[in-house]
Amino acid sequence: MEKRIAIMGGTFDPIHHGHLITAEAVREAMDIGTMVFIPAAVPPHKLDREVTPAEHRLRMTELATASNPHFRVSDIELRRQGPSYTIDTIRALQKQYPEDTTFYFIIGADAINELTTWHEVDTLITMCHFIAATRQGTSFDAEGLYARFGERGRAHIHRALTPHIEISSTDIRSRVREGRSIRYLVPQVVREYIEKEGLYR
Repeated sequence: MEKRIAIMGGTFDPIHHGHLITAEAVREAMDIGTMVFIPAAVPPHKLDREVTPAEHRLRMTELATASNPHFRVSDIELRRQGPSYTIDTIRALQKQYPEDTTFYFIIGADAINELTTWHEVDTLITMCHFIAATRQGTSFDAEGLYARFGERGRAHIHRALTPHIEISSTDIRSRVREGRSIRYLVPQVVREYIEKEGLYR
């Protein structure tokens, strides 16, 4: 029986309710069995800014997802040296799961339009499906992507409507730094961890 596994990657610095709500909405819409959250070690698009140490981002992700039986967390990218490229992650996961597993990669509507610039994208799109997590009114250049990737693109790029949640990790870090509340922006266990470890001060 085919297994559907979706991957939600990100810096998760910190993970917040927006990530969790999007993941659950996509899981339900696409009939995903397991959602794997993968904190990035060195996000290729964030090489110019300091990122919170991996052990903290991993632990916050574990705490935030623990109550959902469909959610898992993997440190697969944290154990790898260098920038975190999606194709390397998919190759590693293919070795871990049965051959009949179908992988889906969740990507934001803004990032999906930049998919053509991804590392080894022509090979990557043959290895997994992409789910564009979009909200009503969001620009999603599906036809442009289909034109670029052809039939493989039509078969492997999907859209899932998700709730409009205006929460950002950047804002959360700023709020902590300024001594403002982050209650209800992140799960309580994550808020308590941030306070206990003195993160973002």
